Amino acid sequence: MKTYKEYFAESLHRYFSEHLSVEKITELIEKPKQEAHGDLAFPCFVLAKALKTAPQKIAAEAAEHIRDVHFSMVEANGPYINAFINREIASKAVIEDVLKQKQHYGDHHFGDGKTITFDLSSPNIAKPFSMGHLRSTVIGNAIANLSEKCGYKAVRINYIGDWGTQFGKLIYAYIKWGSEEAVQRDPIPELFRLYTKFHEEAERDPSLDDEGRLWFKRLEDGDPEATRIWEWFRTVSLEAFNKIYDLLNVRFDSMNGEAFYNDKMDAVVEELEEKGLLVESEGALVVELGDDLPPCLIKKKDGATLYATRDLASALYRKREYDFFESLYVVGNEQSLHFKQIKEVLKKMGYDWADRIEHVPFGMILKDGKKMSTRKGRVVLLEKVLQEIIALAESNILEKNPDLKNKEEVARQVGVGAVIYHDLKHYRMNDVEFSMEDMLKFEGNTGPYLQYTHARACSILRKAGRAPERVTAGFVDDASWAVITALSAFPEDIRTAFLERNPAQVSKSLFRLAQAFNQFYAQSRILGSENEESKLALVRAVAIVIKEGLRLLGIKAPDEM
Repeated sequence: MKTYKEYFAESLHRYFSEHLSVEKITELIEKPKQEAHGDLAFPCFVLAKALKTAPQKIAAEAAEHIRDVHFSMVEANGPYINAFINREIASKAVIEDVLKQKQHYGDHHFGDGKTITFDLSSPNIAKPFSMGHLRSTVIGNAIANLSEKCGYKAVRINYIGDWGTQFGKLIYAYIKWGSEEAVQRDPIPELFRLYTKFHEEAERDPSLDDEGRLWFKRLEDGDPEATRIWEWFRTVSLEAFNKIYDLLNVRFDSMNGEAFYNDKMDAVVEELEEKGLLVESEGALVVELGDDLPPCLIKKKDGATLYATRDLASALYRKREYDFFESLYVVGNEQSLHFKQIKEVLKKMGYDWADRIEHVPFGMILKDGKKMSTRKGRVVLLEKVLQEIIALAESNILEKNPDLKNKEEVARQVGVGAVIYHDLKHYRMNDVEFSMEDMLKFEGNTGPYLQYTHARACSILRKAGRAPERVTAGFVDDASWAVITALSAFPEDIRTAFLERNPAQVSKSLFRLAQAFNQFYAQSRILGSENEESKLALVRAVAIVIKEGLRLLGIKAPDEM
């Protein structure tokens, strides 16, 4: 609708040029709450004082003079000037745009020449990839896709959790209760069992925590045995993670985890010292951040570094390595204070680009209303969920379309799409209740519903034996116009979704389009109709936009289901 908003603003400006700029008029234009009042509305209240006239009278007089080929009617409605878009011209233009630009429909260029780094996913090695890790992975990947759609170069960084006291605890647990054979046979479940057992035993015997800290200190000091076990845990973990990422269609430009920055933290501490920012507090070293934020802990009393030290080192490294325009951290909401502290420390260090660091928080995935906990063993394994959903999708395909080619691949696309969409249809700050039942629905606002809509559009084009490259006539009926309106909103929805870091905006856009198209399909005869060529062009435009929108969410769109 943006283009028509501009047309309307220009028409209004020609009449009100002495009193309002075209920019101000554009800002004031709104969408009427009732469809009967048109597609666009301009409130005349702002002109009342300057013209010394009632808004209702201003609207009535102006509506008589505003004419534009893009609008079939302009009329006054109380204090508003309402414009009705010329459906025939608009629908033809929208469809032509989609058919001409294809997958590039909705592209923007305000990010051209700029790089954004994305810190996303970041699971801990030696632990299962749970549903709790899903949010950072799919939200971060979708926003990265959106950034590329807006012209940016996206650098996806998987900041693997491969360092810290927990690995000392796991090494101790493996030495005390584990066996190489058991780990080799089924690495992640066995390591997870040992990790859980450690915490169960430590609740009864707190001295085990000291053993864990001791083994981590040995790892930090380069002890050969501790290092060998840790490297082995890391290798088998990454192999398991990559299976998940392959299923989710997520790729990374860097897998540099926490351990990568071990040799880069001393330089950060030295720089903080040189700039007079380090203060001793109860034996530890901190950077004081004023009254609004608690001090940022840089070094513990025992000399051990912390997450903050590491994140400062990684921020400095990423700026040097990628010269980012923005650096986004797609990390849970509970880390908000941490990232505020990191930004403030970088500012105190004199780095003005610290303002370009942004924490993109999100809510939790809940199970039975409770936060999932790896430590307590209350966790739903993502790989298991994906396998179950893919199997069910394949079962449905065998029942409904047994002759379908590539059944296994389509089942994978549908199953994985169901899981991803179930997350991304929610606003990222909301908590999401894990529900296998909701994910698997093939009707309503679900991934399979959108995929099926795309497959239906492709089926119509196959039956027609052609996919039109142009549209011969526009549409004026309500069912077609609802589809056109949804198609025309897509580019602005993309822009909004990226700027607000909200992939749910894309989900809403696609669901609106799919609903409108399915209603159009139910009400309209396409093949053999008088306006068949233009209707096929509309069908093709819908298929193009749904496929591209799903791609941005990280979801495949099968041509057949």
